Amino acid sequence: MSQKKILDILGESVGLGESKEVSFNVAKLHTQNTIDVPVIIERSKIPGPTILITAGIHGDEVNGVEVVRQIIAKGMNKPKKGTIICIPVINVFGFIHMDREFPDGRDLNRVFPGGKSGSLASRVAHKLISEIVPHADLILDFHTGGSDRFNSAQIRIIKGDPKLSKLATIFGAPFVLYSKNLSKSFRNTCYKLGVPILLFEGGKSFHIDTTVTNTGVNGAKRILHHYGMLPNKFKVSKPKKKCVFISDSKWIRANYSGMFRASVKINQKVKKDEVIGHITDPYGKFHHFIKAPNNGYIFNVNESPIIYQGDAIFHITTKLKR
Repeated sequence: MSQKKILDILGESVGLGESKEVSFNVAKLHTQNTIDVPVIIERSKIPGPTILITAGIHGDEVNGVEVVRQIIAKGMNKPKKGTIICIPVINVFGFIHMDREFPDGRDLNRVFPGGKSGSLASRVAHKLISEIVPHADLILDFHTGGSDRFNSAQIRIIKGDPKLSKLATIFGAPFVLYSKNLSKSFRNTCYKLGVPILLFEGGKSFHIDTTVTNTGVNGAKRILHHYGMLPNKFKVSKPKKKCVFISDSKWIRANYSGMFRASVKINQKVKKDEVIGHITDPYGKFHHFIKAPNNGYIFNVNESPIIYQGDAIFHITTKLKR
């Protein structure tokens, strides 16, 4: 990995040892007000790798935004060597309205690599891929689970990539989930460009969870330390538990509609036929026990108190990497 003396990015030049905030500007609001997406760049005087840290591809994923905010607020983004580029909120349109999608109704994470003359979401994707991603040697992309479904802190990577597996282990989240790169996603596009990316997922939308946030921040700290970029004032601790690599998993779905209550905690290891939750009715006439279909870890729990038949209520591991 090498670093250019002058980083030309989004029409700005940033030299070694410089700090600069540049604007990722694609479109105006319908009121003609500009929306500036700050891109925060910190460069050491000492050459080294460039790490891009992103969040907020979905506007409702505030937990991921909080992770990047803390990285900046703590000064972790001021590298001993190399360059760190932070974009805390990519989908600022959705973030303003607390909406997952763009104003055009599109999911930004399904339109990559985008195009110059496409939809609003497509134009943002194109600018990110063409003007920012080519500078990166590694990307840390922070996400949050969907509405009411609380995800355990986890790193998602494709199977069969030793470099990503090593970096995921260094990051130290409780789980590493092998998952395919989805078509037109940010992760898939970066992979095709040869830029390694660790996708962090944890918590649920519209919610900030301290444990998940701390896991994300500490994981980023370990990665920066691994590359020799973490400022000296920060101490690095090893993960409390060894990462569990998930080769396969399945959703447990509700057989009945009703009031739902989980009786196991996130990250918990359960045994086959163990009671993990309850579905009841409001009138005290019905009580259904939900049992684990197999031995495994529970790494996603639906936290909605009301569910319908067929709703995904637990995500359980079915096969672990040996």
